[in-house]
Amino acid sequence: MAQPAGRTVFVCSCEDTMPLDQAGIARACAGARVEGARQLCRAELARFEAALGSGDITVACTQEAPLFAERAGDAGHGFRLDTVNIREHAGWSREAKRATPKIAALLAGAAVAMPATPIVSYRSEGVTLVYGRDETAIEAATALADRLNLTVLLTRPGDIVPPATTTFPVVKGTIVRARGHLGAFELTVDDFAAPAPSSRARLVFGAPRDGATSRCDVILDLAGGTPLFPAPHKRPGYLRADPRDPVAVQKAIFRAAELVGQFDKPRFVTFTDGLCAHSRSRKTGCTRCLDLCPVGAIQPAGDHVAIDAMICAGCGACAAVCPTGAASYALPPAEALMRRLRAMLLAYGEAGGRGAVVLVHEGEHGAPLLDALARFGEGLPARVIPFPVNEVTALGIETVAAAFAFGAAELRVLLGTRHRDDLAALERTLALAEAVLGAWGFGPGRAALLAADDPETLAAALARLPERDGVASPRSFLPMGDKRGVMQTALKELHKAAPAPAEVVALPAGAPFGTVHVDVAGCTLCLACVSACPTGALRDNPDRPMLSFTEEACVQCGLCASTCPEQVITLEPRLNVAAEAAGPRVVKEEEPYPCIRCGRPFGVRSTVERVAAKLAASHWMYQGSANLDLIRMCEDCRVIAVTEGEGIDPYAGPPRPRPVTSEDYRTGEGG
Repeated sequence: MAQPAGRTVFVCSCEDTMPLDQAGIARACAGARVEGARQLCRAELARFEAALGSGDITVACTQEAPLFAERAGDAGHGFRLDTVNIREHAGWSREAKRATPKIAALLAGAAVAMPATPIVSYRSEGVTLVYGRDETAIEAATALADRLNLTVLLTRPGDIVPPATTTFPVVKGTIVRARGHLGAFELTVDDFAAPAPSSRARLVFGAPRDGATSRCDVILDLAGGTPLFPAPHKRPGYLRADPRDPVAVQKAIFRAAELVGQFDKPRFVTFTDGLCAHSRSRKTGCTRCLDLCPVGAIQPAGDHVAIDAMICAGCGACAAVCPTGAASYALPPAEALMRRLRAMLLAYGEAGGRGAVVLVHEGEHGAPLLDALARFGEGLPARVIPFPVNEVTALGIETVAAAFAFGAAELRVLLGTRHRDDLAALERTLALAEAVLGAWGFGPGRAALLAADDPETLAAALARLPERDGVASPRSFLPMGDKRGVMQTALKELHKAAPAPAEVVALPAGAPFGTVHVDVAGCTLCLACVSACPTGALRDNPDRPMLSFTEEACVQCGLCASTCPEQVITLEPRLNVAAEAAGPRVVKEEEPYPCIRCGRPFGVRSTVERVAAKLAASHWMYQGSANLDLIRMCEDCRVIAVTEGEGIDPYAGPPRPRPVTSEDYRTGEGG
């Protein structure tokens, strides 16, 4: 995999602690100038400084990244400077002498630029509510009194000795509703009451009231009860600690003291509401993101959902399961992440590597673990390529499929052993991947979770991985376009490279691909499903009564089935990569009914005839042929006929019976 032309790559052996094959690395980095070093960060730093200004630079060292960035800044270096870890990830390993292909992969991945991530900002003035039940809350507030604007709210307090000086308000009440985030919390409090200023041995509170409201920037929750928010550790500005744990309380106090000012965080998810398949005409369709968001940042908002960027904690579960691409992860986008994966795996294969294992991990958990494995253990095997991501839960089927299409033999997602409450999306992605890989001849267990909290456990798990090869002919497609398009491209490319490429694969429930089955005998071609379909998978024909379906566009949202008045539509999750899946197929077609007045087709023949027959047999207004003819006219001719006095009189009733006369009684016909 060629490096960008004009790039300089510094590969340092870190004082000969790594057995680097500089010639092999140079061959793998075709197009770049590869320079070897022994101590680039100290004795040979001048070589790095001399290269500044000559083009983009990659330095195979992350330990001294701040030093290299500082020197580049001092020199006004206007080109890209990238650093990449080949020491802990490749060179410090029992298999270091065989790690040249992996080093080539790491260098190639570092050269792929990632787009900038949009930012959202919080503003906190330090208005803080300390929520507790006893003196612990008052003591915490006392510790923060010189830093924050405080109120203490005690829920169902016992006997509380009044403070000698009223430094901050102390009130009682129980929070029954909380919403918001750092800088913008809104609370509803029941049993609210303020203490009497004359309270002597204990706080004596006045008459309580319900429904009190409050706003604050920060909440320090020391009540020890149920958290006020789902996934409380991910809610910005909400700090919670067990009041029985003094260390946890002190940590929370320290964190609260810092929450004054402006704070930035990434806008983790890009959302396009026009693509959302949540609802149409008050019928609910896709709820995948709503079901999985661990922090409650997603709420229904009419036909689509709304994602509160201020609450979103960046797990990416919504983007991982979104079938249309309405929600897409931005740190980085899936398309950019796949470009890096492509560069790494193609470089690995071109450098002679075989049987690559892509080890997906987060920086917070995975990076220290890999570092410890290199420093105190045998290091990563030569075929294991670490692939860091911001959140493993944002991993989508497009990235997993692309990894195997680009030549990976295995994919493992590194996690801790402690329970996490946000793994449903990741587990769904891996189940979907396993269904596809198994159906296409890769065999079971190719994509799975790997749980480890220490380097020994990680080393043992990696050693147990089977020795399997990737695809015989890796694909080299460029992932481009929106999320849905990238997803379909990755799966089609994987199909081309698969050992046993079946065209139709059964998928688990909730999959973003599938077909619909229509009971054509019961379908009246009312086309309600067409108006409900958010992706255009179901379409009509403006020239004749027809319903068509394009399988590739179907996201299995279920809106067609829930909207159909005849209830004749069912869903089948499956992946169909056949060419015909990309084009429309006719589901049902009937002859149009020509208007008896002007001849223009205006409806479905069977429907018009069925309605006319039913009305003629059951409704007095249509007993006459003139009235029935209105049913057989188009909408324009029907209006003309009525205005001309033909057909139905809306004020008329059924024919009045003939009055009974005395003659009827004489002849026996009356009553």
